Amino acid sequence: MADTPARADQHTTTGRPERVERSGSSAHLTEVTALATDRGRTSIADGVVAKVAGLAAREIPGVYALGTGVSRAFAAMRKAVPGGRPDVARGVSVEVGEKQCAVDLSIVVEYGAPIAEVAAAVRDHVIESIERMTGLEVVEVDISVDDIHIDQGDDDDTSSRNLE
Repeated sequence: MADTPARADQHTTTGRPERVERSGSSAHLTEVTALATDRGRTSIADGVVAKVAGLAAREIPGVYALGTGVSRAFAAMRKAVPGGRPDVARGVSVEVGEKQCAVDLSIVVEYGAPIAEVAAAVRDHVIESIERMTGLEVVEVDISVDDIHIDQGDDDDTSSRNLE
């Protein structure tokens, strides 16, 4: 069984595809990796990859939050509940195969931060973090900037006049 090369369309015993095909690549991955050796396989849950991506994205200066307005509202309610923990995977969607993964992120950027530079830094850091921590190859990281956070300070009257 270990001598049989994996095909891109084969599914493993975990029910997951051997590869995540999102960029049109048709290359076959048959080499031994850190995730599949002659001594066994390691599978990494989608939630683990999503948490790594979410935590890595939040480490970048200029990122205010992850997720859309609705998901951030639910997170605020969850945080207010005693014992509630923040959802570090909020705003993150992943597809995980045996050796590769793809990530979609929804972020909110601080007003004044260069959006393209923040997105590029997030992409690079997420790729580096996932590949270093999981051994998976990240084939793509798509980023959607859904909002800009405007720090209105303590003077609400002045701030609201500036936004009209």
